[in-house]
Amino acid sequence: MLCIAGLRTDARAQSLRAVAVIDPMTIVAVGEVGTIIRTTDGGAIWTVLPSGTTGALYGVSFVDAETGWAVGGSCTLFVGCDGVILHTTNGGDTWMPQSSGATQPLYGVSFVDANTGWAMGGVGTLLHTTDGGDTWTPQSSGTSCALFQSSFVDANIGTLVGDCGIILRTTDGGETWIGQPSHANVPLFGVSFVDGDTGTVVGEDGMILRTTDAGTTWTQQMSGTRDFLRGVSFVDGNTGTVVGLGGTILRTTDGGDTWIQQTSGFPYDLFAVSFLDGNTGTAVGIFRTVLGTTDGGGTWTLQTRREPWRQQISGTSQNLYGVSFVDANTGWAVGGAGTILNTTDGGETWTQQTSGTPNDLRGVSFVDANTGWAVGGAGTILNTTDGGETWRLQISNTNDVLYGVGFGDANTGIAVGANSTAVHTADGGRTWMPSHFRVGQPLQGVAFAGATTAVAVGPATGPPPNCTMEWILRTTDGGATWSPRTSFPCDDHHGISFADANRGIMVGSRGTNSSTNGGSSWSFRNGGGANYGVSFVADGTATTVGGGGRIRRSVDFGQSWLDEFSGTTNMLWSVSIVDADTGTVVGSGGTILRRTTVGN
Repeated sequence: MLCIAGLRTDARAQSLRAVAVIDPMTIVAVGEVGTIIRTTDGGAIWTVLPSGTTGALYGVSFVDAETGWAVGGSCTLFVGCDGVILHTTNGGDTWMPQSSGATQPLYGVSFVDANTGWAMGGVGTLLHTTDGGDTWTPQSSGTSCALFQSSFVDANIGTLVGDCGIILRTTDGGETWIGQPSHANVPLFGVSFVDGDTGTVVGEDGMILRTTDAGTTWTQQMSGTRDFLRGVSFVDGNTGTVVGLGGTILRTTDGGDTWIQQTSGFPYDLFAVSFLDGNTGTAVGIFRTVLGTTDGGGTWTLQTRREPWRQQISGTSQNLYGVSFVDANTGWAVGGAGTILNTTDGGETWTQQTSGTPNDLRGVSFVDANTGWAVGGAGTILNTTDGGETWRLQISNTNDVLYGVGFGDANTGIAVGANSTAVHTADGGRTWMPSHFRVGQPLQGVAFAGATTAVAVGPATGPPPNCTMEWILRTTDGGATWSPRTSFPCDDHHGISFADANRGIMVGSRGTNSSTNGGSSWSFRNGGGANYGVSFVADGTATTVGGGGRIRRSVDFGQSWLDEFSGTTNMLWSVSIVDADTGTVVGSGGTILRRTTVGN
């Protein structure tokens, strides 16, 4: 876990950090890795909007359904920090960067009209604009503490809160900022004013502070919780909602004299809340969760933008190591003790097929609904031409464990495995011939970029990133001959997939690498931990899987990645996607997860 100026970024998932309810139908939320999502139907369907950044977005402010701003930034080792400001004039369909000049991440933004606004962030950073962000001018906050959020009631009167228990107030549009005594020695994360006098602030350890005299005095209220409170939204002097860590939602209808815990059914961290009126509100948080209410929080409905991965019943407790789908409905999964499972209805039902072997099966590849191969222990290669009704053993000419198999067409295929084993066929597996090289390391994955062009990958020699050699081997003749390739930084490579003859993605212990020339060369694209399987399709969508239930997804040919909530902590070994919205993941203990078309 990395802490930057009091804001937590959690590697479990990319989170939504801020939300703006613009009208009953239109809501925009922003979050980590440049995430911006929008609904125009009150939360039934959420659409991903292109932000143009991979940096975290922490704040959002709209003055109408078309005009809004989002702010954020990041800090990078050896490079430093920056502040990001994005602006839209078409409801978020497109976002344009504005020059902030900030050298710290920006955590909050507040506009009172289409021209006048403020952005605030790390180390007391405070920026002001009077021309819609065409120019941003620094203002002196008088503090080096991080500023997290603001609430402005008009172009002159506003309040800032931040780290160190700080509360600052201006009555002249930010020309001067006066510190107010909060008597809170904890970070304050959220603030909401309904007029020039009446406001509420929330922070760590269940802190809620209330003023009715423009902040001359702040009174602590009894929240009934020690959870960190991260967001607050009041619609009038009496009615307000607070959210926080652990799924905390508190509601008051008497100005905070009493706070009532509401039940969301969501036990994870919530970071922001926005209410349009006493009934209509939205809260956002970790795992890109969106909760909506239309009855003042009496009931909260999960409107998660994308919870696409749902557990399917595999009918086995064996580890599943490989999966291959030929369309949205038809696929196979293979695993321990000769397990082969087949579905023809997108995984609604999985049927066990008879493999005829007790050996673990580690990889599977189908070229159509009838023709496929499975490989595994003791050099096992199985072939079917009837969709798995019958599986026949093929002579592999090796006793080494085979970890991966790929076919360029119904005839040309390659299987790879332990002890740098690679065998190839040009006749659908009736004969398998060994390739003539010995690199001394196992080859763990293979994928075709064309009928005869393929790349095989394996672990490095020596620990990354200081390894002396890594194993990326390329063939253009169906596996008869191979030439080595390299990537930077050096890595243990576990899986590989090509979307077409040129574009490929390779995954390993340090992250992902990509190629745009059929695997001739590779460039490091993204870190983020170990990945074991990858699937990449022609529209630019890619999915990787790994330890601890990790699933990552890219929709831009691997340029940027988002973590997706898998709902499991099991090891995930393999993934097969057929288009942008449909895919299947397999893993330990018979785990099968399915992604289907989403919009809610």
